[in-house]
Amino acid sequence: MVAFAEQRERMVERQIASRGVRDARVLAAMREVPREEFVPERMREFSYEDSPLPIEEGQTISQPYIVAVMIEALELKPGDRVLEIGAGSGYAAAVLSRVAREVFAIERYESLADSARERMRRLGYDNAEILHGDGTLGLPEHAPYDAIVVAAGAPSIPDSVLRQLAIGGRLVIPVGNELRTQELLRVRRTGEHEFDRESLGSVRFVPLIGSEGWTFDGVPAAPGAPSRPLLAKPTEGKRLSGLIADHAEPFEDIEEADLGPLLERIGQARVVLIGEASHGTSEFYRMRARITRELIGRRGFNIVAIEGDWPDTRMIDRYVRGHGGPPLDTAAFSRFPTWMWRNRETRRFVDWLAEHNANADEQVSVHGLDLYSLYRSIGAVLDYLDRVDPAAAADARVRYGCLSPWEMDAAMYGRAAASGRIAGCEKEVVAALTDLLKQRAAYVARDGESFFDAERNAAVVRDAERYYRIMYYGSRDSWNLRDRHMFETLESALAYRGDDAKAVVWAHNSHVGNAAATEMGARGEFNIGQLAREAWGNGAYLIGFGTDHGTVAAASNWDEPVQFKTVLPSHPDSYERICHESGVPAFLLPLREPASTEVREGLSAPRLERAIGVIYRPETELLSHYFQATLPVQFDEYIWFDETSAVHPLEAHELAGVPDTYPFGL
Repeated sequence: MVAFAEQRERMVERQIASRGVRDARVLAAMREVPREEFVPERMREFSYEDSPLPIEEGQTISQPYIVAVMIEALELKPGDRVLEIGAGSGYAAAVLSRVAREVFAIERYESLADSARERMRRLGYDNAEILHGDGTLGLPEHAPYDAIVVAAGAPSIPDSVLRQLAIGGRLVIPVGNELRTQELLRVRRTGEHEFDRESLGSVRFVPLIGSEGWTFDGVPAAPGAPSRPLLAKPTEGKRLSGLIADHAEPFEDIEEADLGPLLERIGQARVVLIGEASHGTSEFYRMRARITRELIGRRGFNIVAIEGDWPDTRMIDRYVRGHGGPPLDTAAFSRFPTWMWRNRETRRFVDWLAEHNANADEQVSVHGLDLYSLYRSIGAVLDYLDRVDPAAAADARVRYGCLSPWEMDAAMYGRAAASGRIAGCEKEVVAALTDLLKQRAAYVARDGESFFDAERNAAVVRDAERYYRIMYYGSRDSWNLRDRHMFETLESALAYRGDDAKAVVWAHNSHVGNAAATEMGARGEFNIGQLAREAWGNGAYLIGFGTDHGTVAAASNWDEPVQFKTVLPSHPDSYERICHESGVPAFLLPLREPASTEVREGLSAPRLERAIGVIYRPETELLSHYFQATLPVQFDEYIWFDETSAVHPLEAHELAGVPDTYPFGL
């Protein structure tokens, strides 16, 4: 119990107060109510994670931050009467009972309502009543309400609920015409027939099922509501599986696959973005490497840009091009998740590229696109300036000194800056980059490549500082900042290599597929794939991967050891299930120039798609690893492996005796 109390206090400080929730009564309630009592026994250890969690009947208990935000948005007074729609396990009702005089909570599932009612009785929350019923109709026998909060996404605001709001009352509800993404609205009743509404941002809730919400089939039930089913009918999926079997390009072995037709479809594209449906699947890495070798050898591609940190990837670049330079303070790619690049599959490609470059007229360079290397990039900038301009190095040390107290924990810097406890270091890191750019001409004359490296590291510091400041707000801004940085780094690498440069990008499907074709776009998020499509049109070719089942290298939580996990068979309503039911073990499927227009048209109905990153939680897979997409708009090509296996992390004995210049050295 003591451990849970400490976790609860940290949750309020780090996940809620530091992200802008200011209502003292809401914060006190979040500190008081034991969330561990409202989650299933098997999930108790995750009670204070910053995420929703599964409960019975396929429902969820909301993310603590969202609970706090929604309750604060109600602007409750001690004497208020509140209605909650979607009681679930009763957690939000318990928090509300600490802030308002009287709480009524209605739950669609009778078993959930019964257990929540018993839980509230046992814990002594006697001013909150849990009832079973259709929440979309509200609870008219106790109306009017000073505040109403809805904990599920509706296709439109239920009219019955609006009518039960007192004049002057506030309604907070997620609304959207998609089943899985909504806009959080606050509605104020200002008169008998007058309402004001405002948006509180994008959110993601389970659907509000009921006579004025969604039907079980994914169609809005309320009269006049938008009518757009999320999923195609099962019979349509079976027909599509047959079409895919007829028109896909099957292969049996990655190394023997005929990639000639793919290269023809890529044509004269300047950028080819190759994804992966997880950060830990061997087949994705090996096929991506095979395609890249063909693009280098047969189409003259001379850049490989990966979803990795710039300084670490620079070690690969130096190795494959035979260049020297100062070592890193620790081994490259040694931060979590180490297996993402320190694996046998990547090592084989790096060794191939080093051999290729040793005999090539034009060498291929390798660059990291990501921005997590805040302090390592600071060190690289200072090392460079120490060599070329010691006076400028002294100035830069003063500017970067603003970040020194947080050197061991960049995330802690972000929390402190976001909470207002410190002023932040934005001006200093921007000034350091500006100073460096002012000396571009002089520095480039000495060593253009070293300057390019220092410039990109200074850009990493600028963007990483901002990233860590805004990530605690949980908004789309942190995602967009990261992908904008990756895209601008790609642009910089192309510009540095010259007008004839051509790049291959290695990153997750969620980065390289066009975000405008997914629910990410509905939330206002973009990615490298979308920016590349906007910048180069058909000069960018986007390739995605998928699998049905197998194993994957992933962790259960951030900063935990890698595990080899079983990938569950795909969801029945997903693109993956359609591909699985084709019966073809592995294939390439052209989507921009399909062999069959029927295939493209059939796949254009939005469906679920799976994404596994460095974290994989099979127990919450539908909630945490599936999103909605329109595959033929998201990708130009889709590569399928029905059964896949985990990547092979490099073991220490495999690296014994490698040269100091080897990028995966100990």
